[in-house]
Amino acid sequence: MILLIGSPGAGKTTFCEQAALQNLVEDRPVIYVITEFGSSRAEIALKERGLGEIEPGLLSFIDAYNETVGVSVSDRLDTLYANCNNISSIDIAISRLSENIGKKGILLIFDSLTSPYLFNGTEILRFMRLTLSKFAAMGNAVMVSIDQGCGKPEDLVAMMSISNGVIKMEIKEGKWFLNIIKHPKVKPIKIKDIPIKLERRAQLHKLALDTDMINPGGAKLFMKSLLGGEKAVIRKEVGDFVNLFWTNLIHWSGMLWDPQRFPKMKYNLNKEDESMGYLMFKYFPWYVKFLMLFMKLKTPKKFSTVKDVKKGIQYYFSSLMKERSCIPEYLPDISNTDEHYIRAYENSDCCGFKKIGAPMALYLPSAIAGSVKGIETWRGFTREWNAIETKCIGLGDPYCEIKVVPGEIDELDNSLEKDSIVVEKVNEELMNRLIGFLLDGKPLVQRPRLGNKVHLHVVGHAIGWLSYVLGGERYQMAMRMGGAKVGKELGERLLNAGIEENKAIKLLFHFLEHCKVGKVISGKAIRIMDNCESLYTKFWGGRHEYPSCYFTTGFFNGFFSTIKNKYVKETKCMARGEPYCEWEFR
Repeated sequence: MILLIGSPGAGKTTFCEQAALQNLVEDRPVIYVITEFGSSRAEIALKERGLGEIEPGLLSFIDAYNETVGVSVSDRLDTLYANCNNISSIDIAISRLSENIGKKGILLIFDSLTSPYLFNGTEILRFMRLTLSKFAAMGNAVMVSIDQGCGKPEDLVAMMSISNGVIKMEIKEGKWFLNIIKHPKVKPIKIKDIPIKLERRAQLHKLALDTDMINPGGAKLFMKSLLGGEKAVIRKEVGDFVNLFWTNLIHWSGMLWDPQRFPKMKYNLNKEDESMGYLMFKYFPWYVKFLMLFMKLKTPKKFSTVKDVKKGIQYYFSSLMKERSCIPEYLPDISNTDEHYIRAYENSDCCGFKKIGAPMALYLPSAIAGSVKGIETWRGFTREWNAIETKCIGLGDPYCEIKVVPGEIDELDNSLEKDSIVVEKVNEELMNRLIGFLLDGKPLVQRPRLGNKVHLHVVGHAIGWLSYVLGGERYQMAMRMGGAKVGKELGERLLNAGIEENKAIKLLFHFLEHCKVGKVISGKAIRIMDNCESLYTKFWGGRHEYPSCYFTTGFFNGFFSTIKNKYVKETKCMARGEPYCEWEFR
């Protein structure tokens, strides 16, 4: 049994695919267990790497992804379905396929162990010993991958000790670096400078929205809503504000799967999106255009000197107050030319968390950096800006402070990346608050002046609207799996508290309605009118071909599989142009 470890994007899946192809070429059977995408996607990837016609039964899949997150798929003769929530289902599927093959010399590829581990914790070590090691001892081979940093370091050490071989992988500047830590036949060695063809990814720093994607009516409606205060413009029945607990729950659940790349992707895409707000002038209502023309006359061309920033930033500050993301204050006494500090009271990213041990804000720094860039571009002067937290509620400070500068910030990437222990601590705090709300009526979050809600604009950025569209399969997987894990944990905690099935379901819907996720209608199916997760796509354009409520679908699936042993699939979605989002039980 060989264990592949490395950060997300280090090439572990590519390595697994190449190993599968090599064995298939030599007519050795392969069982491919996949937990981060479906069997159809895995087959396409293998064909792109050269898989041709093979003997029936030589390649079999165990799809432990689609059922876990509630994606509807067609039956395949070469695929058995399992669930990361229930590792015994994977064990049973491996045994069935092994019996069907009926001979030794099978290569079992498990890509990846990250999801089952995050769902089941240290129980996965027992699975490795009793299932995977046993399978290898019967005359077969096993290759297992796992993301480094996804859990406790001591658990990774235990996994390494169980395995016969360990290969650590990383990619630097387009080259593969393999560190063979241990192997039954090969001495420890570092293999460097292996060329690798990197997957095509969305450009994060030079994103240019195709204006054909923009829905002019939706853009105007969003601006009216943002300026309209409490008046419900977009969502007539539930209002245009959402409890900020819901947005934090979504973000930090997704962080479990990729605490390094996930926040950097959201920062860059949110920054670029915000920087283009001033470039969509033609989509705004006439009175907003008039206000912006007035602002243009009063706004300095460059945000360099303290005097200019102090004069020009107030218009932007008023929008932050209207959307209730924070109470901002410019700090002229500690700011200098091209280095500015903004204090944020009651920051929606961080409010309610104390001594987490890391800076937590993601939306606000990226929004400020993007907006300053956008204002300068609007005035005819273009340069890149970045922002980083220097103080944070999550670090134990009474407020957040953000440094904004043109150009790069060396320590920004390290600030965005999060340790798995920090991510787990935040998720534990969120789950404790949720259970306290459901069972004891305690508030989910409290802010003395701004209250507990934020505008839909903040929701779109907090969940990463552009990341949904452009972030690719990895981002979507993290959101789906994050939802499934949170839903499962909520169901387990309610059952452990002695709550019976029907009451647990009522509590779930009460939570969604309290957070103003949308108008929830339950029956044979679950319907959410004006669902905040897909609303941004509906109103700004870029209609999806498939249902795209990634987090909500995973959340429902994890919850109902625990409470009722039933799964759901999203059959209708506003992002697809339909009037509401709907989930059916199966």
